[in-house]
Amino acid sequence: MTDAANEQPPGGPPSASADPRRPLDVAGLQARLASFAEARDWGPFHTPKNLASALGVEAAELLEIFQWLTPEQSGRIMDDPDSAHRVRDEVADVLAYLLQLCEVLGIDALAALDAKIERNETRFPVANRHSSES
Repeated sequence: MTDAANEQPPGGPPSASADPRRPLDVAGLQARLASFAEARDWGPFHTPKNLASALGVEAAELLEIFQWLTPEQSGRIMDDPDSAHRVRDEVADVLAYLLQLCEVLGIDALAALDAKIERNETRFPVANRHSSES
């Protein structure tokens, strides 16, 4: 007998979007992606060059959604369910390839981001901010 409350959806555990308060488990997502690729014997194709190329292609597909929109339209893109679905899918593809690239290269994505933000805070101090007020 199964407990319906503990059942997992096909394809694995519930996504982080199921509970927006739950922190993103980067290591867990990387493990799922690695497992998915390994089960399909895709490992030989997941070289840094191929993953970086795929990341660029997926980023371009995300950009394509916004290509001819005005700034106002782009700000409302998530209001349309079909457009929102496309954006979420492309963001997921970009993130998936980025996480796989980080895994292959041994990069801790969150530590790299934290270090980059720190460098940018030093490089671009608040005192030098650009103001849109005239």
